[in-house]
Amino acid sequence: MCGITGWVSYDKDLTTERGTLAAMTETMICRGPDAGGVWLDTHAGLGHRRLAVIDLEGGKQPMTVERDGHTVLATTYSGEVYNYRELRTELKRLGHSFRTGSDTEVVLHAYLEWGRDFVERLNGMYAFALWDPRQQELLLVRDRMGVKPLYYYPTPDGVIFGSEPKAILAHPSVRAAVDAEGLAELLALTKTPGHAIYKGMKEVVPGHVIQVRRESLTPRRYWALQAREHTDDLDTTVKTVRELLDDNVTRQLVADVPLCTLLSGGLDSSVITALAHRGLTRDGANPVHSFAVDFVGQTENFAADRLRGTPDGPYAHALAQHVGCDHTDIVLDSATLMDRTNREAVLTARDLPNGFGEGDISLYLLFKAIRRRSTVALSGESADEIFGGYHWFHAPEQVRADTFPWLSPASTHSSPAGERRSPREALLDRSLLTKLDLPGYRAARYHEALAEVPRLNGETGLERRMREICYLHLTRFVQFPLERKDRVSMATGLEVRVPFCDHRLVQYVFNTPWKMKTFDGREKSLLRAATRDLLPETVANRIKSPYPSIQDPRYNEALRSELRTVLADPEAPLRALIDIGAAQRAVESASGAGLRISSEFLLALASWLRRYDVSLEI
Repeated sequence: MCGITGWVSYDKDLTTERGTLAAMTETMICRGPDAGGVWLDTHAGLGHRRLAVIDLEGGKQPMTVERDGHTVLATTYSGEVYNYRELRTELKRLGHSFRTGSDTEVVLHAYLEWGRDFVERLNGMYAFALWDPRQQELLLVRDRMGVKPLYYYPTPDGVIFGSEPKAILAHPSVRAAVDAEGLAELLALTKTPGHAIYKGMKEVVPGHVIQVRRESLTPRRYWALQAREHTDDLDTTVKTVRELLDDNVTRQLVADVPLCTLLSGGLDSSVITALAHRGLTRDGANPVHSFAVDFVGQTENFAADRLRGTPDGPYAHALAQHVGCDHTDIVLDSATLMDRTNREAVLTARDLPNGFGEGDISLYLLFKAIRRRSTVALSGESADEIFGGYHWFHAPEQVRADTFPWLSPASTHSSPAGERRSPREALLDRSLLTKLDLPGYRAARYHEALAEVPRLNGETGLERRMREICYLHLTRFVQFPLERKDRVSMATGLEVRVPFCDHRLVQYVFNTPWKMKTFDGREKSLLRAATRDLLPETVANRIKSPYPSIQDPRYNEALRSELRTVLADPEAPLRALIDIGAAQRAVESASGAGLRISSEFLLALASWLRRYDVSLEI
């Protein structure tokens, strides 16, 4: 895993811009702590920071292919192509020779052999740039599900790009500006494909290639979910899901560095841990090492709420004992979560105040601890989106709602003022909210998404609606957890792989009828049936519980204190966006989840406006 950046300018000689490329590349050092490099051509510059995972000595970048003393292709590449060994064998048969054992070099030769269609042959998570000096053309490529991030900023004579916005913002011609549409996107929680929030910046849409030439910048889609009739019976479907999962995990165990799993004790992470343990020990390796996050005293003093009915600890331990893996709990406390250094590190990782508050901070601290012992981790991310795990998949009121299910009235917390509104906007200035028209913005994005949904002829009723619901999650909602996991893990130099995001599994389950996905009357029926033999009954039958949240009341009080300090600063840029009176009243008297979400968002917003010197054009 790595951090990439670059600049194409058809009107400049970029061989004189090493300093600019070096500064942009330096912002990616957290994503690639092992090595770095810059490659310059007349009209293209590529930067790379490397986290060495495969071919530790030979995989240095930017990487080029030379013929007759000339560079014919150059790349800065991030990610993993899990079928690179098969592709390498095929390319060798076609006459290609290789000087390294890396998947990066396979990608270069795949392009030379198959041209722009080579992306259709790749299986993995990746984001990379290819510069072809012969054609004076740049390709920006992002994987099908958007596991790896890639942003770009069109300029009058080319493009600037990077794994994260911070790399682009390091270019002297780019400033951190946000207009009304960008602020609406930040607040609306719609996750519009391609929208980067910063003015002028875009995100490469998953499953797309951006072709940059002197005269044009052209997006091209190479993969999308398709509607196909599902003809397999239930037994065959369960068997196919298991076969795909077995293959996905086996492919993703390949690494030349220590590998582990993330284990919460939920169904998804338990399945990945059990399969990884089985795959490693089958090949003679040591038991898989699993890690979980916990909080001081949480298991002993756990109080169930509307989202979490059970603590994670006992279930994670039950799975670890059942399969025989080597398990470690990373135990955190309130003071560590409120430590300003950790909060600033998470904001820098995210580049935006769009995170999950203490959920991001605890994840960052978990990854930081894991990184001392492992470089690669396998995670259960995206199973809920694929198999229908969230509670709103099964709530008729939310399924019928004419909006994104996660934004339906039944899905939102009460605001600190007791209103049924998003806590992220509850304390913002009313005139600002009127100007942004978030309900109108959400409605427009929702109907755009519905217009994309692939459909089967004659599909009606609940099956038609659940196809829509599944599509919304696989193209919008899934980006929230994937972005979070990528940014926070890479801030610590840890590569996290997500076997559930294999496009073959996603496509297959997408077309499985909803009645089959819920054949036993529960969430994630197919996944549970396909993997029950791997798990203890307590884990297999556990009701879904989201990522854990600290319950220590001292954390909420620390938030109050921090927010009081911010609100007392007359020079704080945040004051231009909030209702000061409402925020002060909430700090003194409000409680509950709504207060926590609102407070964490305002603190992140205040820090972001200052640290990034954001220009608000609203």
